[in-house]
Amino acid sequence: MTLPFLPDASGPATPIHAIRTGEWKEWSERHAESLRRLAAAHDFKAQNGRILLAPATDGSIERVLFGVGDKANAMVMGALSQHLPAGDYRIAFMPHEFAPTLVVTAWGLGGYCFDRYKKRKRPSPRLAPPDGADMAEARRIVAASWLARDLVNTPTSDMGPEALHAAAEAVANEHGAAFAAIVGDDLLVENYPLIHAVGRAAGQAPRFVHVSWGEPAHPRLSLIGKGVTFDTGGLDMKASAGMRLMKKDMGGAAHALALAQIVMDAGLKVKLDLFLPIVENSISGDSFRPGDVIASRKGLSVEIDNTDAEGRLILADALARASEDNPALMLDFATLTGAARTALGPDLPPFYCDDEALAAELTQASGETADPIWRMPLWDPYEHDMDSPIADLKNTGDGAYAGSIYAALFLRRFVSVRAWAHFDIFAWAPKEKPARPQGGEAQTLRACWAVLKRRFGG
Repeated sequence: MTLPFLPDASGPATPIHAIRTGEWKEWSERHAESLRRLAAAHDFKAQNGRILLAPATDGSIERVLFGVGDKANAMVMGALSQHLPAGDYRIAFMPHEFAPTLVVTAWGLGGYCFDRYKKRKRPSPRLAPPDGADMAEARRIVAASWLARDLVNTPTSDMGPEALHAAAEAVANEHGAAFAAIVGDDLLVENYPLIHAVGRAAGQAPRFVHVSWGEPAHPRLSLIGKGVTFDTGGLDMKASAGMRLMKKDMGGAAHALALAQIVMDAGLKVKLDLFLPIVENSISGDSFRPGDVIASRKGLSVEIDNTDAEGRLILADALARASEDNPALMLDFATLTGAARTALGPDLPPFYCDDEALAAELTQASGETADPIWRMPLWDPYEHDMDSPIADLKNTGDGAYAGSIYAALFLRRFVSVRAWAHFDIFAWAPKEKPARPQGGEAQTLRACWAVLKRRFGG
């Protein structure tokens, strides 16, 4: 993995001037008349996202002018690595409120390209380290985000349960972590009946992966990610349009693994447990059925109201297992509901949390890291909508409303720790935006990492 950064700022590099629209007039008046004429010819007034390449007399790029509007945050700088010609660049001027480390992070995120099957057309432009930037921090965040994007972008033909298992094992080995996996019918022996039920119909066996790292004396951190490598919907089969992007339904596992990689790379003083329930929700004569009642690791019986609400089932066993260790903090990530996208769109993942202090920390970190998340309610009056006449609960609520809330309430029934947050992510960028090429996307990582550092002394 070659990130788009120069090792130092000593070599020649084309200067970039990132300018607010409201500051353009004053800025331009401090520079040459020829530059103002060039800008006027191109109607450049530092509008948000506009790039102007100012040529030198020999035809090379003398400098880059980049408009950042009046409201854009530092992530807008990612547009430069997406659209500038190959070459070496440095930041000569930018708004004072742009944190240098976040600028570097944005550049790295924008420089991503998924090239497993189709090679990129040009090398990514490289950025010299700006003054004050923590390059090690930026590198670990960018590398983890690229990992999550690569996993999500890879089709299920090359990222089924076995391949996702191998990807987690590779990260564990790279950081000297312990790795264990329970596969196939052993899930029943070890009491993970919901994971087994969802994945048993697929050609590749379901599995439960556990990565363990850190000193036992340190506070315990549990990360859990939904690893449905493809979701047909099961016997309640999705329509073709709904199935088209289901290679990304393991996005929660990709995010949990990416965050674990950051934790281990930074040497955070925690006892880390990463739990990944990994399945393909397929269809065969052995598929679980609507109306089935299935036991869970926690002992609660679950009536299957809809086989397309499978992600919460595998997470239920994983959350119950993680809760058994009584961690100081537990975070889970899942591409869980279309209802979350209907409510907040693709760019703003909701999170659910009963711990007011943790919720406040996450909200604050979201703003500080330009990593959008939005708190949604664990609305207690909806609990009874999941009542079943023949089981402890069913896996959906009544009716077509509040789908994301019902999913979070279902998960909460399997959690027995206070400091827990659930993220209902999309893991996908439907169209290109600054620092976010179209395709697999890493959401919530920067905000969650900021909270982990603050809580555990990183």
